[in-house]
Amino acid sequence: MMFERFTKAARSVVKGAVEHAERGGAEAVTAEHLLLALLDREGTRAAEVLGRLCPVERRESLVAALAEARRRAGLSRADSEALAELGIDVGAIVARVEETHGDGALSGGRRSSGRRPFSREAKTVLEKSLRVALARKEREIGDEHLLLALTTTGGVVAEALADHGVTYGAVDAALGTASLR
Repeated sequence: MMFERFTKAARSVVKGAVEHAERGGAEAVTAEHLLLALLDREGTRAAEVLGRLCPVERRESLVAALAEARRRAGLSRADSEALAELGIDVGAIVARVEETHGDGALSGGRRSSGRRPFSREAKTVLEKSLRVALARKEREIGDEHLLLALTTTGGVVAEALADHGVTYGAVDAALGTASLR
């Protein structure tokens, strides 16, 4: 099983992601929840790198970008731009749906209790974290591997991270100078 290879820090991120999903009443644990859990961490390699690349004063902007994407039903900016080229105004659609059904109507279903499954996207991040660790010739999967995987999955989370200077290359370079091991 892959989770046996996760460090304590990586397991804490996964657990934190589940907690974020539960608090938000989400149907499933998503890549966004994994990122939010990473942002909660302190004293780990990923926390140190995030602290350098996206300092605390910029985190509110990152979280706001995730919330805005959630409001657009998870469409990335690239998705919205592609639809605009076809004459589809995502902003106008969101506004009409929210006018009829309330704010955040496109942000996904609500679930009050029960165990949340991991979305396909979140599972992809977890699988990529293993591949990242193996490519780096590291035996365990740390929270830094989860962060690296989040930067490569595409979609809203990777886009929001990149917009805030957190790219695979930047994280990889910062890990080379990270003081924590």
